[in-house]
Amino acid sequence: MELHLHFLGWLSSLPQPSRFPSSLFSEEEKRNRVQEEEEHEKKEKKMRFIVKACRNGRAREGVLHLGSCPTAIETPSLLLSTCKGLPFFITRDLLPSLPSPDSHLLQMSPLHFFECPSATTISNIGGLHQMVGLHEHCFVAAPRDSILGLPDFEGTNKLGASFETTGGRRLVKPAEYMKMISSLKPDLWASLADEVPAWVSEKRNQMSVDRTVRWLDDCIGINLAAGASVLGAIVGGSSLDERRRCAQEVLKRNVAGYWIGGFGLGESMEERPALLAAVTDLLPEERPRQICGLGLPEEVLQGVAAGIDLFESTYIYHLTLGGSALTFPLDGEERHGYDSLLSDIGSDRTKINLRATVYRKDTSPIVNGCCCYTCQNHTRAYLNHLLNVHEMLAHILLEIHNTYHYLGFFRSIRKAIKSGDFNLFHQRFIEGRRDHLTPVALCSGPCIGSSQESRLRWT
Repeated sequence: MELHLHFLGWLSSLPQPSRFPSSLFSEEEKRNRVQEEEEHEKKEKKMRFIVKACRNGRAREGVLHLGSCPTAIETPSLLLSTCKGLPFFITRDLLPSLPSPDSHLLQMSPLHFFECPSATTISNIGGLHQMVGLHEHCFVAAPRDSILGLPDFEGTNKLGASFETTGGRRLVKPAEYMKMISSLKPDLWASLADEVPAWVSEKRNQMSVDRTVRWLDDCIGINLAAGASVLGAIVGGSSLDERRRCAQEVLKRNVAGYWIGGFGLGESMEERPALLAAVTDLLPEERPRQICGLGLPEEVLQGVAAGIDLFESTYIYHLTLGGSALTFPLDGEERHGYDSLLSDIGSDRTKINLRATVYRKDTSPIVNGCCCYTCQNHTRAYLNHLLNVHEMLAHILLEIHNTYHYLGFFRSIRKAIKSGDFNLFHQRFIEGRRDHLTPVALCSGPCIGSSQESRLRWT
């Protein structure tokens, strides 16, 4: 026994082998790998997703815990679209005016950073949280940006995915994509995907699934530490079989959640529920699901009904850019003081176009009773003036209101799921929307505030 203890003492005194042999790694590479492992351990401890209620078929209410955000975020939830880490119009000092922690989920695209600043610069700063100074916000990275970086399926090849960006067409390979992910250090990130529109051939659909699965393996293989926060991309176009096949392949990988792509690219509202169900029916309940391409209120409700947890907010950007403000009732019944004496020009009872002359002397807030910074401090007349003189402040104030209102819409959805009334909430919203579509079609003026909505609205 004594001899055995002496042997163990001698063994422990021997120098331990390095995790990174000097012959294989430089000092900088060793430091980077140690840092990646520490971040991996930190995120593994803090990233959790819990389903709290699922009483309406597939619709579910959950709680998402992420490393950067000190407070848990309830789902279904909205991801605020950003350009290089900050909202398009809302300034950083006004972000606290939005509801917390609902507004702490930010979506960004690594494509925004391929030109400048460089990956090395961002890494030296300490990542995106450090660079923009948002330490209590959570960043979710996805290659597709429905505002500035749409997928270009014709330019995509076996080497990487192609995107139409403001700087032209760009081919993104898994290695350079992961280099940017490692530098930005987002809380969650989606793997590279080959998204195709609804009208492509079956052969092209199969190819997109094969590439997406292979790129998922490549992304995880390049940076094992980042794999703990990866959302496995699921595509398949308008093919139910290919979507199921892609979901089954991604299920075999160890991923933190799922990023469902290929929507908003030509499929009809009628065929979308079946495409969503083909994927969500196969996915485990205990992991979060994000979708790209669904932004309109009707589309969000379709996604929630299928069991989706996270949605993008490009709809808010298009509304704000067009000078429109959301006004639809958040509870499905209350009208929030709609003024029946006002002309319907510039309004479809879901939103109002504040560029319209009818609001030039309107001294009421956008929505009576709204607690957002814009409604508490400014009037429709003032916003009409700002828009018509092309003042930048107009878009800042509009984005504050639209974001605040849409976050309230998601709170109403969660409340309906929790009480077991989501199906009724969904039905009332769609019926109310349909009742006003005929007046919108007959409206003599620019009633639609978004080119995206004019393409996808109900017919």
